[in-house]
Amino acid sequence: MPLYEHVMIARQDLSNTQAEGLIEHFGTVLSDNGGKLVDHEYWGVKTMAYKINKNRKGHYAFLRSDAPAPAVHEMERLMRLHDDVMRVLTIKVDEHAELPSVQMQKREERGDRRERR
Repeated sequence: MPLYEHVMIARQDLSNTQAEGLIEHFGTVLSDNGGKLVDHEYWGVKTMAYKINKNRKGHYAFLRSDAPAPAVHEMERLMRLHDDVMRVLTIKVDEHAELPSVQMQKREERGDRRERR
């Protein structure tokens, strides 16, 4: 099955448990349609570059899935209809990285950045 990575931004007025509940909800949507949620990361509340629906901040979540295309389309459709989800980005990848995402790594672990002047 194809591999996908999703980034979701939820409204800022949700609690952390509600935001993580959204991740679990959309994971069950994938599993009900023949896919599986391989991994997920909750990135926390972050400030956005511009306002989305009058919100300056949002709960960011990163999901890795192994699912057929119809399951991903159904999950995206339900995400876009959900009132608490503001934005969704889905990309198809060749393979999932074993390391945590760049957002979850500490600055020392990122390594290959040039020195600041």
